[in-house]
Amino acid sequence: MTGSGITPRHLLLSALLGAAAMTAQAADWTTPAEAAHFRTTPSYADTLAYLQKLAAAAPGKLKVESFGTSPQGRPLTMVIASGDGTFTPEAARKAGKPIVLLQAGIHPGEIEGKDAGLMLLRDYAVAGKLPHLLDKVVLVYIPVFSVDGHENSSPFHRINQNGPDSMGFRGQAQYLNLNRDYVKADTPEIRDWLKLWQHWLPDLFMDIHTTDGADYQYDLTWYTEDPHKLDPDVSAWQQALMTSRVMPAYEKRGHLGAIYLDFKDGRDPRKGLANFGSGPRFSTGYVALQNRPALLVETHMLKSYENRVRGTYDLVELMLENIGNDATTLIAINRKADQAVAARAADPKAQVALTYKPDSKSTPFEFKSFAFSITHSDISNSDWIQYDPSKPQTYAIENWNGLLPDTSINPPAAYAIPAQWTQIIEKLDIHGIAYRRLSHPLKIKAGAYQLDNPQWSSKPFEGHLMLRDFSQSNVTREVELPAGSVIVPMNQRTANVAINLLEPQAPDSLLRWGYLNAIFEPKEYGEPRVVEKLARDLLAKNPALKTEFDKKLRDDPAFAASPGARLEFFFERSPWYSAQDVGAYPVLRLDAAALEKTAR
Repeated sequence: MTGSGITPRHLLLSALLGAAAMTAQAADWTTPAEAAHFRTTPSYADTLAYLQKLAAAAPGKLKVESFGTSPQGRPLTMVIASGDGTFTPEAARKAGKPIVLLQAGIHPGEIEGKDAGLMLLRDYAVAGKLPHLLDKVVLVYIPVFSVDGHENSSPFHRINQNGPDSMGFRGQAQYLNLNRDYVKADTPEIRDWLKLWQHWLPDLFMDIHTTDGADYQYDLTWYTEDPHKLDPDVSAWQQALMTSRVMPAYEKRGHLGAIYLDFKDGRDPRKGLANFGSGPRFSTGYVALQNRPALLVETHMLKSYENRVRGTYDLVELMLENIGNDATTLIAINRKADQAVAARAADPKAQVALTYKPDSKSTPFEFKSFAFSITHSDISNSDWIQYDPSKPQTYAIENWNGLLPDTSINPPAAYAIPAQWTQIIEKLDIHGIAYRRLSHPLKIKAGAYQLDNPQWSSKPFEGHLMLRDFSQSNVTREVELPAGSVIVPMNQRTANVAINLLEPQAPDSLLRWGYLNAIFEPKEYGEPRVVEKLARDLLAKNPALKTEFDKKLRDDPAFAASPGARLEFFFERSPWYSAQDVGAYPVLRLDAAALEKTAR
């Protein structure tokens, strides 16, 4: 042994590692998109082959894993990247490193995040350009989420977009849009993603897209959920991250960025901006329910594909660098947000917003676009806007992007779901929501909802006919919950997810998506000859009923013309109808006393 403690074996190992590093640097690490001068983007197989090659060259920095399987049998792949081999959530938390989940290709025609990610991982792991990028952060990267849609590629999938030559399809193999599926979780891909989320519980989420819409000078726009949808500290932290640190640095690299641009009227941007109306069906809206910051990135579809990829690269690099520099704060505010949601169950005055309305107050915004003309079209009989990209022009417009809480509820101490409503309980399992089952039948009095006058949409949306409208009243019911019924306490970090699934008025509730349509269907009915006599008996006992009937005859011609509707009017006001509990929402709302009773 030498005086320095270095043995020949150490020297040999060092030499081998050095040789491996030199070999990795000497290899051709040009990505497929770079090799094609960004005219094309690689197939899924070629993407995975490149990532496997990278991981083999940098085993202490990258690990490639599958987290599920697509409907057509393709693996859903993620890359775990870490500066010191921190490849599990447990190790990341022990090391005090925030976990960043970066997702590309949920809409695989919008695929910049994949090609930017290959370049970024290359420069971090083997090229020596960004050796310290992930010293303080663990990255979980999904290069292509909608893998079946990615392989369904065509030059004719994105009419609004400038390259690459062939683009993936917006829907997955079952023709569903994954970025409308986070709450209802119909697709295998989202169900696998939810397992990944629950396993890793990331500290920040990024979702990379390409926009449609107006023409403008910006390379990229970005969106974070409205402050009213988030814990105040989480919202303040992510706003400061984007506006004070990341975007100024991004523009210093020669890019131009802006907040997400959704126009009140796409035919005339001068009418100002609105909020596009995110919610739990979208990725960032769902992550907000999970008490985490989330960033939606939208590169501009009319910029060249190379511009969009390089812009994405720079933004992701700056995000990771700045998150690492503030890792302790991010982890702390996320933990505090989880604790606040769980503790809220003890506050009888707490309010949780279910829906939001536009803030009537606007702020000025300088829209960096191009000169445009608006002419009348004899084709559409409407206005036609045409931009002139050779003439940059800035317009002073108003921004009504802000939201305010609209419909709010006072959350219960817990929800109770009778054992027979298995489709609701299955959704709780999919979302990782904690509950316990009753070991014995229990008679209980609790708050509930009576729902009437349902109106469904006339066209399907994502495989469902949405329940568009209904009337709702608060009632108290005494029911016997069967053994195996589920009690969902609200003193858990996932309470906001449960509330948005179970409260009927929530825009993405299970009721709205049509999972409980059966509660509106009477199963017993009256023959017309029987209801004719019933109607006369009811009218004889209740003179006010005749006044109501006559008024409906005057006000509703369709009703007056329908013998069946006229008889149904009386049947629905009889005990033979009310005994069927039509419109009785099966999920109960338990106060603290009722919750305590379920634990006995």
